[in-house]
Amino acid sequence: MTALQRSADPAMPVPSAGRDLARIVSINEEIKSIVAVAFKINIMALNAIFLAKRAGTTALGFGVLSNELRVFSQDLKTAMGGLSGVIHKAVTEVSVLLQDQRTLRLLQQAEVQSGGHARVREALRLCQEKMEGHQLSLSTQRRQLRQVLDNVAQLVELGGVLAKSAKIEAAYGQGFSASLAQVSGEFDGVVEEIRQSLGNLNKSEFFARR
Repeated sequence: MTALQRSADPAMPVPSAGRDLARIVSINEEIKSIVAVAFKINIMALNAIFLAKRAGTTALGFGVLSNELRVFSQDLKTAMGGLSGVIHKAVTEVSVLLQDQRTLRLLQQAEVQSGGHARVREALRLCQEKMEGHQLSLSTQRRQLRQVLDNVAQLVELGGVLAKSAKIEAAYGQGFSASLAQVSGEFDGVVEEIRQSLGNLNKSEFFARR
């Protein structure tokens, strides 16, 4: 007996797609916050590049790292766009599952009231098959989302290395070293913001479902 077949028993609870929908909405909010931080890094990197040019040859290394951080912000924005695509598909699947669950409950009631009429039982079977297909699809999207999150985590680690390297290079900026150090410290802070958001995403109970 499959999980969906068990859910057809009125005595057993139907898995709640509603909770998954709430979790997905929460995940999407975290994605939006990371995209906002990526935009912030891009602006900061442009300002840092300008500052490095003013500092001249003493800040060449800092300028190179600032440009790499700008590329990082663009790559991060692209990666989060990929996450948003998976989230959109997951929302669609969960919405359909919610409809399927309502239909399943109605059919369960109809089966009881009809005394197990053959047509009602067949409709119930078809509904179960449909739900199972959507749940398998949602499981696939859950795995895809996890994989993209893992890739983003690796990208953020690279951003962290760049930010720390910029801190080191700031010390060679001579008269601009204090300004460069302040900017590099801000880079470090925003990368940490992204790490925290990723940590929140990874803790989502959405990934506990299979």
